[in-house]
Amino acid sequence: MSWLSNIPPGIKNIFKPKDDNSDALWTKCPGCGEMIFQRDLEAAHQVCPSCEHHLALGVEERLALLFDNGAYEEIDLPEPATDPLKFRDEKKYVDRLKENRRKTGQQDAMRAAHGSIDGVGVVALVQNFKFMGGSMGMALGEAMLKAAETAVEKRAPLIVFAASGGARMQEGILSLMQMPRTTIAVQMVKEAGLPYIVVLTNPTTGGVTASYAMLGDINLAEPGALIGFAGPRVIEQTIREKLPDGFQRAEFLLEKGMVDMVVSRGELKSTLSKLVRVLLKERRQPAKPAQDPAKVAKLEKPKAPTLKEEPKLDKAAE
Repeated sequence: MSWLSNIPPGIKNIFKPKDDNSDALWTKCPGCGEMIFQRDLEAAHQVCPSCEHHLALGVEERLALLFDNGAYEEIDLPEPATDPLKFRDEKKYVDRLKENRRKTGQQDAMRAAHGSIDGVGVVALVQNFKFMGGSMGMALGEAMLKAAETAVEKRAPLIVFAASGGARMQEGILSLMQMPRTTIAVQMVKEAGLPYIVVLTNPTTGGVTASYAMLGDINLAEPGALIGFAGPRVIEQTIREKLPDGFQRAEFLLEKGMVDMVVSRGELKSTLSKLVRVLLKERRQPAKPAQDPAKVAKLEKPKAPTLKEEPKLDKAAE
């Protein structure tokens, strides 16, 4: 062990070179390995210009890209009970929540907003994978229900951008209970005759895939997104077989009929706009005006009584 390792941390910080933020100027593409200038990557909405690999897109950028002129109204979400099970592993669950809230600036993994896409009002939900892996907990269930209620109230379609590693283990069975709760939220929207569209981003797995993420009237996916319930490594270890190339990726699921379309990020808004307009036109058929039964009865002319003809007797009876 070097004597330098015994130097107190405070003294090390004095001689530590200052971070000039040089690493933030460039990003290495996970797909092709090319170094991309950060400004070029932001201009391309986090899509590699060489191989079109879709990197993670922040919630703010996602909402700004979706709505007209980047303008939207945030929907206030109810706050559920914090740490109902008093869970602790390496850290207290309460401390983990505080850390992620400070890091992301969000109260939990889901954000809801209302705005317009090419003039058509929609309600959008965006999952933030940076908040505890976008895990599904009670707060997410509340967000789904609130967004569904808002969509029904405003007669607007509901669009969900899913990105999650599954249910949140720190909330135990309460997190699994959000699967039927989110399904109820989806059913509320569909019963109101409104479109429900899901955009599957990388990754979407676990209980989220097993509930609201695969219940869309239309299921879209970004290129290369990992979509499934269990991960590929777990499946390989379970069945002891080598999985095919591209297994559980968006293109593979499109081929197998699990996804309706694979849409690149640059074309996503225009595609959603067309789908929303088509679905609204199909579902919002002009209803016939309801008539008061009393008024209808007054307008109807009384029918003349019909005379009953006497039954004719056959010749044998005569």
